[in-house]
Amino acid sequence: MTLIPITTESHDVTITMMYATADNFTGKPVYCRPGCYLLGDAEVFLRRAIALARVQGWRFQIFDAFRPSEAQFRLWDHTPDPDFLTDPNRGSPHSRGVAIDLTLLDAQTGEALDMGTPFDAFTPLSHHGNTDISPTAQENRYRLLGLMTAAGWDCYLKEWWHYQLFDSRSYDVMGDRVLEQSMMV
Repeated sequence: MTLIPITTESHDVTITMMYATADNFTGKPVYCRPGCYLLGDAEVFLRRAIALARVQGWRFQIFDAFRPSEAQFRLWDHTPDPDFLTDPNRGSPHSRGVAIDLTLLDAQTGEALDMGTPFDAFTPLSHHGNTDISPTAQENRYRLLGLMTAAGWDCYLKEWWHYQLFDSRSYDVMGDRVLEQSMMV
């Protein structure tokens, strides 16, 4: 299958590929450029979620999508925590092109909704259903969860930002070589 580029223009989303910046848990860029891609099956579900969010006055901000397997190895080498990262030897749903990390924005102001923790906060506070965050943050997580699951996505219970296809393991793991232009540093 072919990876489909996800852009602000084509999908009406904000894209902030965190691993193309130093503002991630490794403290340095993992990608040399901020490419955002999904396989066709996942892209269809993203379009559904975008349409559902639009009706409610929200937009999505995407932090990560397809992650070349080389990047997954770098993340794992830095922080081999199976609660928050998939062992690259098993193959991450991100490296299969069928996972996305995102949050909700207010469509009018462009401000991110409070989710209680930042993206990639590797603590129990990031778990769906955590009640140690503010009621507003809990409600916002439920909004995101509702939109994404209504669009057909599966959630990962330990990361409020992570969604993947239910059958993610049925897709092949892909490396940077599948891209016309490399993402890796």
